[in-house]
Amino acid sequence: MATLEEIIFQIILHGGNGKSSAMEAIAAAKTGNIEGAREKLQEAVNALNEAHHIQTSLIQSEIRGEKTEISLLMVHAQDHLMNAITMKDIAAEFVDLYETIKQSGGVRL
Repeated sequence: MATLEEIIFQIILHGGNGKSSAMEAIAAAKTGNIEGAREKLQEAVNALNEAHHIQTSLIQSEIRGEKTEISLLMVHAQDHLMNAITMKDIAAEFVDLYETIKQSGGVRL
């Protein structure tokens, strides 16, 4: 059975992977590779779903009366995951925006 620290590091790992994929999605969209950007967004969603499942299992354990120690590491993991989810949401907006610009033939300033 995994220790609490190992479980927390899994949240950090998947959150970090999700954030990285979201940033890669923006970079791909910026170069006009919308299909690649969408693939990276899906990778971000998959990684963040994995982190969320781990988080949910911790919540369910606490609901059953199994108290989880709240450590600085746990707070960091939760913060890391929240920021990664926000970055994924923002990246999706950027990809949509770049796709619209590409379809319209560019922007004139």
